[in-house]
Amino acid sequence: MALQNRVTPTGDIVAVPQRGTFTGNRGIIHDPATRTLLQRRWTTKAWIVCVCEFRGRRRDVMAMRSWTELFFLDEATALAAGHRPCYYCRRANADAFRLAWARGNGSGNARAPAIDSVLHQERLDGRAKRLHPLPIPLNGLPDGAMVQAGGESYLIAGKRPWLWTFDGYREASLPLADARLITPPSTVRALQAGYRATLHDSVASSVPQQNKTSQNKDM
Repeated sequence: MALQNRVTPTGDIVAVPQRGTFTGNRGIIHDPATRTLLQRRWTTKAWIVCVCEFRGRRRDVMAMRSWTELFFLDEATALAAGHRPCYYCRRANADAFRLAWARGNGSGNARAPAIDSVLHQERLDGRAKRLHPLPIPLNGLPDGAMVQAGGESYLIAGKRPWLWTFDGYREASLPLADARLITPPSTVRALQAGYRATLHDSVASSVPQQNKTSQNKDM
């Protein structure tokens, strides 16, 4: 039976068979005895996104009193949910994100705790996901940004919307009525400033400048 550790773009944590291509965490939010989630959905402001394979290490998912392994379709999904690259297993990506975040947000203090503090305000409205007005027209959003319209989540890539599903993306059509921004605005500005989110294979081939995800099997 699938564990409840798959994350949607709106940050919900659900149980589905599809695992995705990235992992990450928000602290310890599970009971290792039952491998089920606790009532809380985060215990730290440092929500990170990690690679599934790192130096050959293998974890028994949700079996230890350690960080709760969460899984994402791709990095764009994790960024939309309010996560950022991990400094331990994705150092180069974390540095690139930090520099782009600083450029995009005009911040001289772009260390991880400062970024986490801003993201925490942008990603949550109480316990619910905070949605934001579009800062620019939909087709002007950078690759990797995500929006919600009609109860569905859409990735913007190649100036086109792509419907998000647990299995990957499907091409959609403009316009999207009453679209709202899912990805935190400060992260969107980091994408505008040059950070390139890794996209799922179902869409990466349509956006040549993006790197495809790797299908890691160690977790």
